[in-house]
Amino acid sequence: MEEYRTIAETDDSVETLYEIQKSKFITHLRHVESEDESRAFILAMKKRYYDARHNCSAWVLGPDARLQKSNDDGEPGGTAGNPILEAIKKNGLTDIVVVVTRYFGGIKLGAGGLIRAYSHSAVLGIEAAHQIAMTPYQELRVTVDYSLLAGVENYLRKAGITWGEPSYAENVTLPLHVEPAKLDTVLTGLTDLTSAKFTYEKGDEVLVPVPVPIKK
Repeated sequence: MEEYRTIAETDDSVETLYEIQKSKFITHLRHVESEDESRAFILAMKKRYYDARHNCSAWVLGPDARLQKSNDDGEPGGTAGNPILEAIKKNGLTDIVVVVTRYFGGIKLGAGGLIRAYSHSAVLGIEAAHQIAMTPYQELRVTVDYSLLAGVENYLRKAGITWGEPSYAENVTLPLHVEPAKLDTVLTGLTDLTSAKFTYEKGDEVLVPVPVPIKK
């Protein structure tokens, strides 16, 4: 299981505007996980901006970013969809669709100008979105006596380990998400802290969304 990056937005809440030579470029994007979702989003943007000259788009899908597609929607070949696609790829993103709508301002930009405009518009949209890293974590259920709970929770906080809703029974069980590389260290720490008075059970390796720090 490998880490990959995507965006958190599952709607069209991100909207950016870029104007050049009286043409307006409006960018929308969202997280998608299938071709059908990508097509539906593009169609929704075309319906919203039905009076626009062009609604150009690109998407990248899959943890390995294997599935990629772009569309110039009437712009000269290679001047719109591909620059949008390249902006997605350069940012290392997948499971994303980007639509850049153009309202023509009456002044032709030329092939080079179009490429720069669509690329810049896509980048503006991507920078406005919330990027997340889908990161592999090991599920770990740790069971301790109630008398040890406060100390264990304090240790986990200091170690930067997150956990879900505890299960309370004869003892208390904490469902943890631990980075695989930290698993042995965490278990050793719990052993030292509790004098080995705890039990644990490994679960599945899962992908957890981790916010990507915004570049300054």
